[in-house]
Amino acid sequence: MLKKLGSYVRPYSKWVVLGMACSTAEAIFELLIPLVMADIVNIGIATADQNYILRKGVLMACMAVVSLCFGLGSAAFSSVAGQGFGAELRKAEYEHIQDFAFSNIEKFSTASLVTRLTNDVNNMQMTLMMGMRLLVRAPVMLVAALVLSIRLSRQLSNVFLAAIPLLLAFIILILTKAGPLFRSLQERTDALNLVVQENLTGIRVVKSFVREEHEEEKFAKRNNALKDSSMRAFGMVVINMPVMMLIIYSTIIAVMWFGGKMVYAGTLPVGDLTAFFTYITQILMSLMMVSMMFMMMTRSIACARRIVEVLDEKPAITNDAAKADAAVEDGGIDFDHVSFKYNDQSPEWILKDVNLHIPSGATVGILGGTGSGKTTLVSLIPRLYEAQEGTVSVGGRPVADYTMEHLRESVSVVLQKNTLFSGTIRENLLWGDPNATEEQLWKACRAACADEFLERMPDGLDTDLGQGGVNVSGGQKQRLCIARAILKKPKVLILDDSTSAVDTATDAKIRQAFRQDLPGTTKLIIAQRVTSVMDADLILVMDNGTVAAQGTHDELIKTCDIYREVYESQQEGVSIGG
Repeated sequence: MLKKLGSYVRPYSKWVVLGMACSTAEAIFELLIPLVMADIVNIGIATADQNYILRKGVLMACMAVVSLCFGLGSAAFSSVAGQGFGAELRKAEYEHIQDFAFSNIEKFSTASLVTRLTNDVNNMQMTLMMGMRLLVRAPVMLVAALVLSIRLSRQLSNVFLAAIPLLLAFIILILTKAGPLFRSLQERTDALNLVVQENLTGIRVVKSFVREEHEEEKFAKRNNALKDSSMRAFGMVVINMPVMMLIIYSTIIAVMWFGGKMVYAGTLPVGDLTAFFTYITQILMSLMMVSMMFMMMTRSIACARRIVEVLDEKPAITNDAAKADAAVEDGGIDFDHVSFKYNDQSPEWILKDVNLHIPSGATVGILGGTGSGKTTLVSLIPRLYEAQEGTVSVGGRPVADYTMEHLRESVSVVLQKNTLFSGTIRENLLWGDPNATEEQLWKACRAACADEFLERMPDGLDTDLGQGGVNVSGGQKQRLCIARAILKKPKVLILDDSTSAVDTATDAKIRQAFRQDLPGTTKLIIAQRVTSVMDADLILVMDNGTVAAQGTHDELIKTCDIYREVYESQQEGVSIGG
């Protein structure tokens, strides 16, 4: 784990070294100041030599300024290293997540991935920033102050040497208790983020069903769980401070008692006792800094493990078997004994032994009930999921022969859940073809019947969509997503119930445009309305993960009971409605 995370610190190793050097120098100058102060008391004040006191005072002031400068340098260098490390770590996580298949993302959940990219990384970079200062400064201060205090009075040093084991034992006890609590804290943060994300994403549904109170209760439950976990975890930090201070002040009182007796007996100069007080305070404060640092590191270790889990996750779908020169020649699609299930451990197959041949340029309609496997079937074509058994081929080659970039450039998918991104309509359409001209953009919009409402908008293609396309209706959003897919000029176009929000007349216009503008493109249309697919070259009827029947509309009316029942029920509905 440390080796993996260390690779993201390496680009900033210069700043780490400079920060640690500055922190060491700062500690050294702070350690020298008490010695000068002891000389002022023992020599300057004892002999009433004002010039000596002035010279030593100026020297102390200069040393304090130099120490301050090194402290500022340490803070600046540690900030550069910490922020840089955080940026590199976030970048690595984000880029790795882009390679994830849907199954990988589902393993972690979106909310957890967001937490790992933000909160966990922030904790890691803060630990590095603080660690560069405290984990260097504290040991230097501890060892050097210990040596110098023993040099001043070996007898008096025994007092605080007895206190150090107590402090160490307490630190170890706290750390063993805090580790699991901080892990739980991050998991509770994931759970809270999930509630917030779901609520904000589905806010229209929440309001339409008047479920605000229910959502508030759910949020309160998760929020209280996070609060309880935080109180238990940070309670350790709260306990740490007073116990440490109790030991420190008890030690100082003991030093004052025994040191005062030694001064009274004449075995210890007053200046040395003053310096000793400073050193013992530095020793004990260094131990306290170390304990606080270890406390922070305990939480960071929990965060680090979560980050490494993401970085170590192997993408379920890779280009390992791909041939770099393989290009999709045409839109022919073949399924050869294909079976699929979302979870390898699940006993139930979503698709079962599917055999299928779709010629290039054909228009294929896909019908079936909910859960029949329609979406799963088409998701295997661009390798959004990988079949466990059998082979899916496009253009006469198995999909695994293509790099995912080449394959998905040739396959346009308009999924059930249409997604538009913040920005203008133009910016969203250019996802299909970044180099598309104004004419090409409008041609794609006309093919998708999006020009009907775009021409009424004052800003046209430059209309701002808002977050997630909130400024357009569901039907308008579908048509814009179709236009974006058309701009890719794909070999295969997949429409997964993508015209459900448009009227039948508009649906017919879109299908007519497909025939005229995309004659060589294989078109797969998943639909609930028979009218949307009845003029297709081939219609597939899905049932319980299998292709129950295939053929033209006329053929299926005669041979397929499922198709005939659906058609007749919808015709009755039209008659009643009319």
